[in-house]
Amino acid sequence: CYNADVAYKAKDALTEKLKETEMLDIYNNVEIPLTYALYDMEKAGIAVEKDALAEYGSRLTGRIDELEKNIYELAGESFNINSPKQLGIILFEKLGLPFAKKTKTGYSTSADILEKLRTYDPIVGQILEYRQLTKLKSTYADGLAGYIRPDDQRIHGKFNQTITATGRISSTEPNLQNIPVRMELGRLIRKVFVPKEGCIFVNADYSQIELRVLAHMAGDEHLIQAYKEAQDIHRMTASQVFHTPFDEVTPAQRSNAKAVNFGIVYGISSFGLSQDLSITKKEAENYIQQYFRTYPGIKAFLDRSVEAAKEKGYAVTLFGRRRPVPELLSSNFMQRSFGERIAMNSPIQGTAADIIKIAMVRVNRRLKRQHMKSRLILQIHDELLIEAVLDEVDAVKSILKEEMEHAVTLAVPLEIDMHTGHNWYELK
Repeated sequence: CYNADVAYKAKDALTEKLKETEMLDIYNNVEIPLTYALYDMEKAGIAVEKDALAEYGSRLTGRIDELEKNIYELAGESFNINSPKQLGIILFEKLGLPFAKKTKTGYSTSADILEKLRTYDPIVGQILEYRQLTKLKSTYADGLAGYIRPDDQRIHGKFNQTITATGRISSTEPNLQNIPVRMELGRLIRKVFVPKEGCIFVNADYSQIELRVLAHMAGDEHLIQAYKEAQDIHRMTASQVFHTPFDEVTPAQRSNAKAVNFGIVYGISSFGLSQDLSITKKEAENYIQQYFRTYPGIKAFLDRSVEAAKEKGYAVTLFGRRRPVPELLSSNFMQRSFGERIAMNSPIQGTAADIIKIAMVRVNRRLKRQHMKSRLILQIHDELLIEAVLDEVDAVKSILKEEMEHAVTLAVPLEIDMHTGHNWYELK
């Protein structure tokens, strides 16, 4: 009662503050309607096949045991793989691997150090896989079982709209947004999530939404034109950055250009890019400079974003959502650099988050307005997942396409990729 009373009494003061900060609009038209969609998603939950989950856990255990045996053989002795201290002694003293970095408690065996060591000894790849699989087992194979409600065999997770700094929705108890996708054995966990009888999953994922938002906010003519003509953006960037005819761009060049495209959105440094692509810092610097020569509007926009955030003390999205960036005033160089990356990225990532929220509200309203039995059950970053009743699948696809692609009007078209499947894994 006390909490409700405080909220009620604070209403006028907070409404004034929202007016003052020009965020009343986003509060009334995005965040408040969204609470209803999130409530519906939490209430609906997602079905889990308990037996399949147990089977998945056994499969992981088998592979973890195999890796443990291999690691002991390669090390020439048994030790506690989960102990950074013991692992450090094996890698840097016994095997004499480079990049030894002493800490107060021993050697650092962080993921980035191990990634650097991957090519030096086969034991490293096995340790990295072992770490990933043990985390998968404890978090998902063992962890998910405790969240399945006995009355309906579904997981009713929580969706939070006020936790992330960018305005993105986060998922907890359990975190269903963080299920691995890069590793095949990690992806297989998705097979245990299934629609209820008489239904099928339909998902829709925004295609390159952050790059499209960047094109709009930067007003870069080349990028806008490329999206309007539905060109392959990564191939086009590769062609320009590597001075290669469009039709002769190799898969490796396209892949590198993709890393540059998405890296720019996150304010990547030449050092960061060199690490991602395993190239020299000089080469990475050259890639970035070439990128900015190709898309001059983007360089100008990113510089403007940093300057505006320094001046105002916050970064702002297209819809007026603010994110304070006090790091920009720090006397510490690392903190200031972090602040600059936030100032570049927040307007883009925050705008993308606002767009998906608007789409969720609109999709959920349409399903209800049309008295459909299909339900919105999950949001994973740029993707919406619907448990669709079989005879409503076509209508669900139409709703997703109309509401997601027309959630907002940008200088470039918004596009979605759509899939159907009998479990979450099938939705590629």
